[in-house]
Amino acid sequence: MRKSYRIKKEAEFQNVFDHGDSVANRNFVIYHMKRDQPHFRVGISVGKKVGHTAVMRNQIKRYIRQSLQELKPNIDAQTDFLVIARKSANQLDMAGTKKNLIHVMRLAGILNEDIEVI
Repeated sequence: MRKSYRIKKEAEFQNVFDHGDSVANRNFVIYHMKRDQPHFRVGISVGKKVGHTAVMRNQIKRYIRQSLQELKPNIDAQTDFLVIARKSANQLDMAGTKKNLIHVMRLAGILNEDIEVI
């Protein structure tokens, strides 16, 4: 993802936490907030409780980023959202990560149209 699609600053993270709504499933929590902007922005958080090693945490983040890249045309452009991995996310492979992200993003109303889950 390009830098313009990312939320990196602590103040921006905190703004979405404070003013956004949250939805969750077993593996991910999404905080989302509507904004007037040309494209969506996303922040990803994977804590040490999820994976004790940096290798595992980075792998989960790569899975999330790749899933979002594949879903990019269907994500609402007027949204800032945070994806927070829960402890059970470390047991997912790429397909499981994408399936769970689609589920929680549907709950949040971030996806514009129905996606076929493979």
